[in-house]
Amino acid sequence: MQRNKPLRVLTWHVHGNYLYYLTQAPHEFWLVTRPGNPPGHAGRTGVLPWGANVHEVDAHEVSQREFDVVLYQHREHWEHDRMIVLSEAQRKLPTVYLEHDPPQNNPFCERHWVDDPDVLMVHVTHFNRLMWDCGNVPTRVIEHGVLVPEGVRYTGELERGIVVINNLATRGRRLGSDVYAAAADSVPLDLVGMNAQAAGGLGEIGNLDLAAFTARYRFFFNPIRWTSLGLAIIEAMTIGMPIIGLASTELPTVIVNGENGYVATDVDALIEQMRRLLVDPREARRLGEGARRTALERFGIARFVHDWDRLLREATS
Repeated sequence: MQRNKPLRVLTWHVHGNYLYYLTQAPHEFWLVTRPGNPPGHAGRTGVLPWGANVHEVDAHEVSQREFDVVLYQHREHWEHDRMIVLSEAQRKLPTVYLEHDPPQNNPFCERHWVDDPDVLMVHVTHFNRLMWDCGNVPTRVIEHGVLVPEGVRYTGELERGIVVINNLATRGRRLGSDVYAAAADSVPLDLVGMNAQAAGGLGEIGNLDLAAFTARYRFFFNPIRWTSLGLAIIEAMTIGMPIIGLASTELPTVIVNGENGYVATDVDALIEQMRRLLVDPREARRLGEGARRTALERFGIARFVHDWDRLLREATS
């Protein structure tokens, strides 16, 4: 294989925004699809401006195609599609598993279902890698990289905070439904995301419109107890928004109190910081400028693309 030749990467549409950022890498990405584009097999759907390097391949045709590397992103695809959709020869191809989340059943001793030392496991945060028990499977961390629409920047004129969570009403305490409710009783907050209305929110905002929508709010609030580092947080930072959130999982390594936002495990203390920013737009802007600096230094798309390009080429070398 030529050193700089684009690789043929077989993968799945699991997290749309992440997949869009991933496909900025200089390779050809083939998405496994099924009729009707069900979740996990959705292909090039939605409003994201997929590049010409993103293709679809029906699940029934996968075994007849040639690829250079297989990139799994979900347990169902590892346990089901790997055995049913791929050919025996394809199952022997260089293999990468991208784990998007921390363990869901036990925070410190949950064994990951991928138990093959020939597979390279990629985590999206160092916290996630720390918490997962991956046994003898080699692991790497590639931190997020994001793109935001040109010209969208924080304005903060609304004296309200914004919360971005999908299906908060049904996902409960792990996603901080109680924390959000307690905070919303004390300071003006708006919730957006899929099915946000069920938790008293406004509804879903399209991928391409979210940055401009959130830019008007005074601050971004993250009430989530246990999750990965949300792309929405980093996108908000990139446009210059201050972040207030729970000091849990990876977020305390990103937010430095007084520099780019505030994190704490004391919800009352966070509410006090929200109140402070509501009456002090200049301080909110100062923190937002710090957040933007952090995002550009740590979560730039160029670094992200470089990391993925290097990892995929190493995996196939």
